[in-house]
Amino acid sequence: MSNLVLELRQGDMMIVNGASIRFRNKTRIELAAKARFLFGKQIMAPDAADSPARRIYFALQTAYIGTEDERRTGLEEAKVLIREFQGATTSSLAREILDRAWDAATVDDCYTALKLVRRVIRHEDAILGRPALETRAVSTHP
Repeated sequence: MSNLVLELRQGDMMIVNGASIRFRNKTRIELAAKARFLFGKQIMAPDAADSPARRIYFALQTAYIGTEDERRTGLEEAKVLIREFQGATTSSLAREILDRAWDAATVDDCYTALKLVRRVIRHEDAILGRPALETRAVSTHP
């Protein structure tokens, strides 16, 4: 496995294996082992989970970076929320993307599931006329 190098700015936040880290200065870190992490705008605060797609994202985020119990609960909640969203939407593309996200989550690839759900959030924002979700383009995968 190759190491992953991340450059983070002062004030950036990162969650690694469930632990929150805030960087006091600009730094460059190297992850030398497999880790479950999110950083920057990938992290959704609980109060930002204010729409159906965002609630799915938050549940999958919990399944990805939470404790073992939180991960199990997050996955169960995501399953229910995905089914509800799929039943309510008229978008076959959104349903298909959520199927792919759920498939990824069930094989412990929640990072990919989160990337897919961000697409559904952008779709939901467009339909609801909400400001676009701000996401940082991430070209690396943990």
